[in-house]
Amino acid sequence: MGDLFARAEVRERSLAYLEGLLSHCERKNSWQVAEWAGEASPYGMQYLLDRARWDAATVQSRLCEYVKEELGSRDAVLVVDETGFLKKGIRSAGVQRQCSGTAGRMENRQVGVFLCYASERGYVLLDRELYLPRQWMEDGPRCRTAGIPEEVQFQTKPMLGKRMLERAFAAGIPCAWVAGDEVYGHDGRLRRWLEGQHQPYVLAVAADQRLWREDLRQHRVDALAMQVPRRAWKRLSAGHGAKGERLYDWTLLPWAEQEGWKHTLLVRRSVEQEPEYAFYFTYAPSEKSTLKTLAAVAGRRWAVESAFQMAKGECGLDHYEVRRWRGWYRHITLSMLALAVLTVLRAREKKTFLPQGSSQRAGNPAFARFRAARGLARPGASAALV
Repeated sequence: MGDLFARAEVRERSLAYLEGLLSHCERKNSWQVAEWAGEASPYGMQYLLDRARWDAATVQSRLCEYVKEELGSRDAVLVVDETGFLKKGIRSAGVQRQCSGTAGRMENRQVGVFLCYASERGYVLLDRELYLPRQWMEDGPRCRTAGIPEEVQFQTKPMLGKRMLERAFAAGIPCAWVAGDEVYGHDGRLRRWLEGQHQPYVLAVAADQRLWREDLRQHRVDALAMQVPRRAWKRLSAGHGAKGERLYDWTLLPWAEQEGWKHTLLVRRSVEQEPEYAFYFTYAPSEKSTLKTLAAVAGRRWAVESAFQMAKGECGLDHYEVRRWRGWYRHITLSMLALAVLTVLRAREKKTFLPQGSSQRAGNPAFARFRAARGLARPGASAALV
């Protein structure tokens, strides 16, 4: 990506910042990354995130090319989801008391909407948008103080998800499915747009979501699930979790079909004595609208949680201390790039080098070889390049 940074100083400092995100710094903000790189102050790193001339959107496009080449799969799932970044004060772009996700608490935070790419070789964060609440967009002076461009307009989270999906499709990112939680499944415009693209999806919906049936009446999806006979449920795995296979009971209720494409209601029931239910609207070709296939796709939505955990724990996704709109996009984009590097290195390790039982912690053998190959085996070595 060096050609995306016109000035040599900015190019080398961006490399040092990326290496800091890949390092084992406890906190990966400008101060600690600068210290890790051997710089006397954080001002160079802060300049990189705020005033230096480079375009985070162009870097994100190059990231898409990298992921497509290294991890691309026709069976992959694009997952739209959001995560929160706890913040103090009122000046950080988009910050206010708000929820993140369907079960989040009300806290002072920024919320980012992300597009995760989940393939059999690994999970990465492919794209990002900062959610700006309507209250922010109606306060012009506050937006200008936070550096939010005038052309930026209020957009709901599903609208931001649609923008990122449009970019992924335009970039030719191979995928078989789109998945998302209730925030995105509830949005009829997003579902209809995906249907217009003939893009299969499995999108979660709330229990009170209503569905037209043959009797020309609307029924709540939870009420429909209660009417399913016992023999219609099938126990299937939703994928492997930390405690083994995630087993649930599943059932499928077809409700519309047109030109070889099916709309169905997928229902998941936990196996406890007092079960919990989850509901999904699905859209796919008839041959793919099988219970086993749709349940597997619904299970792969959890890939985004793994990607968030890795990005925050290993790549400093939430360690930033910037307030302005541009700084947020720049730090988040470089953190996403760091996650992609680790994911690709891990995929190569599994394919060629990693012995049975070896540690797979990000940055252990793979990143050590990466740094050694570049002559950067010790912290601070990159400072000589700046």
